[in-house]
Amino acid sequence: MAKRDYYEVLGVDRNASANDIKKAYRKLAIQYHPDRQHEKSEAEKKEAEEKFKEAAEAYSVLSDADKKARYDQFGHEGLGGAGNGFGGAGMDMNDIFSMFGDIFGGRGGFGGFGGFGGGGSAGARKFRGSDQRVKVKLNLQEISTGVTKKFKLKKYVTCTHCGGSGAEGGATETCPDCKGTGRVIRTQQSFFGMMRTEVDCPRCSGQGKIIKDKCKHCGGDGVVLGEEVVEVQIPAGVMDGMQLSMRGKGNAGKMNGVPGDLLILVEEEKHPTLVRDENDLIYSLLLDIPTAALGGFAEIPTIDGKAKVTIDPGTQPGKVLRLRGKGLPTLNGYGKGDIVVNISVYIPETLSKDEKKEIENFRNSDNFRPSESIKEKIFRRFKNFFD
Repeated sequence: MAKRDYYEVLGVDRNASANDIKKAYRKLAIQYHPDRQHEKSEAEKKEAEEKFKEAAEAYSVLSDADKKARYDQFGHEGLGGAGNGFGGAGMDMNDIFSMFGDIFGGRGGFGGFGGFGGGGSAGARKFRGSDQRVKVKLNLQEISTGVTKKFKLKKYVTCTHCGGSGAEGGATETCPDCKGTGRVIRTQQSFFGMMRTEVDCPRCSGQGKIIKDKCKHCGGDGVVLGEEVVEVQIPAGVMDGMQLSMRGKGNAGKMNGVPGDLLILVEEEKHPTLVRDENDLIYSLLLDIPTAALGGFAEIPTIDGKAKVTIDPGTQPGKVLRLRGKGLPTLNGYGKGDIVVNISVYIPETLSKDEKKEIENFRNSDNFRPSESIKEKIFRRFKNFFD
């Protein structure tokens, strides 16, 4: 089913201010909030849930200046299908509460009820290590075949003395405030009335555990500075500016937390004669007049050597030859691009007396005068460069 217009969903016009958009969303959020549907039938609850999601999706776009500008200009297509950020029909209600904490007051429910759809407590929180970033320079040969690169990274690693717990001897106690869950409930007055909000336990910072004696090596963090050699498999067909990631190869998370990722930024080295255009490679071939007129052969550089091409007699400037399958492979796909040969003809800048005399002999020859069809063909090729 086609998506409704986001302005229609929120009941505002296209000139509505950010504050008006927020007020409109709050009104719908109150009306369709899951904690206000307990007396409704299952069909009515389902309908309210869909309207609640629809309003949240509309607000996520219209409250974001960049997304709103793209939507105003191109509609839903301008958001790339999943531009609303919710991932379509698989949107989770708890994601909405998390995204719009300023409106819902955190992860909790409304009026003293818990979260919707079995949200509940997420358990003790784990620290996440930060990501590591590296750059890798690749030539066309490496991009063509794929390559393995090794990096020696200075990063935070798990402390071996305490096993990453941060505690000397590994001794920890269950937090008495949250009973090891890492979460506590806070009740406060909000726009919706009394709101129960589930937050990280301030005593243990959401860990569910308290350290009695901090590790002497890591100071209680569970991580220390170290080094690691990481092998990265670079797939064939990557492009300049592309970022690859290796999950879990970044900095270790504190207190046996989740490690960050290793992000690899691809930099493509320029080839001396070939210019990349997506998966095609462009080569400019400059012919001398005799070869262009009489025909012959020319050598074209490729990624892994050279290829010989036939030059037909009477070859004109602007003609294009293709070496099928000699380009770069498609990333994570099938097939290869081509080498595209753009032909130009060199006209000498200086001539000897004898050379001038030879050329003068051809001046009045009909074969050396371009016909209207030839001129049209050459100019059309030239024009195509600018279309």
